Amino acid sequence: MKTVLILLITLSLYADTKQQMLSLYQNEKYKNVCNIGFDNFNKYRQDEEFISLYAFSCLKSDFIDRLSIPIAMLKYTKEARSNSAYFSIILMQKKMLYHALVDNYDISSLNLPTTEYILSKVFDLYAKLGQHEPREYYLFENEEDSKLTYKLYLVEEKVLDKVVIEEYYNGVKINRHVYW
Repeated sequence: MKTVLILLITLSLYADTKQQMLSLYQNEKYKNVCNIGFDNFNKYRQDEEFISLYAFSCLKSDFIDRLSIPIAMLKYTKEARSNSAYFSIILMQKKMLYHALVDNYDISSLNLPTTEYILSKVFDLYAKLGQHEPREYYLFENEEDSKLTYKLYLVEEKVLDKVVIEEYYNGVKINRHVYW
């Protein structure tokens, strides 16, 4: 009887954590979901729904480096493998864009898959520039909506430089993404 009670309490806590994350995700509190997922990851590392919810939340809150472990863990179902591939593309593009901006590495010859995620769009636009002299910043126009533009630049810091992508709609900044 005691074992059953402990199991029920454990399942209840598990359901509450996952339900809380889902509720926060639906309310676009992605950073909160990412942090809750990070704090509870080891407990639910076998649950691909939990891992996917955690990873998408981290992606939407620009904690892209937290995708590394979910990429490796999402492998048992078709949907999980699809999510893993999606996250892999974005993580690779982030690393390559960082390498290009910090080290002046030419990424124009790369032929990578792409996504609709903001970093992918800017990666693709930057890669189309080809070999060029580094600039203080880059301005790109969205290929589907000319009112949407992106400003890409590097913020040099003591320890680690940051890549910044600012989104503008009709000249008004609507979002800012910072990656290392």
